[in-house]
Amino acid sequence: MNAKDKITHAQVEELEFLLRKISAIIKRRGRDILTNFKITPPQFNALLVLRRHGDMTIGELGEQMYLACSTATDLVDRMERNGLVERVRDTNDRRVIRIHVLEKGEEILGEVMTARTDYLEEVLEHVSSNECQVMIQSMSLLYKMMTEEELA
Repeated sequence: MNAKDKITHAQVEELEFLLRKISAIIKRRGRDILTNFKITPPQFNALLVLRRHGDMTIGELGEQMYLACSTATDLVDRMERNGLVERVRDTNDRRVIRIHVLEKGEEILGEVMTARTDYLEEVLEHVSSNECQVMIQSMSLLYKMMTEEELA
């Protein structure tokens, strides 16, 4: 990379500003969408984590969500009462209890994700497929670099 290709501090500031603003809008709109469903934002986030990682212990779920163990336990208790998840014994170690998403949890998660992607599809209505692909590639590169840094 030559000196002309190096990004400027002003560009980094603008990128950080835009990412923060986009994140806030997505978070606010996501919460608005959740008001149409019988699920709280933490329950939605927990279902997303469980979908991505599969059955987990309460401790593992709490770690992924940056929650204290007692908070994760309370969250799972509420989700279990609402029929979203169940506690199941691990097949390899009967002492271990894992959290498993039930059909109702999968259905609500699917409905919420459809509503969220419908919203973003409306926002991107006038964006070409090529422009969208450039956004995906750019966001993927940034995500990859940031996750690699976290692991280092």
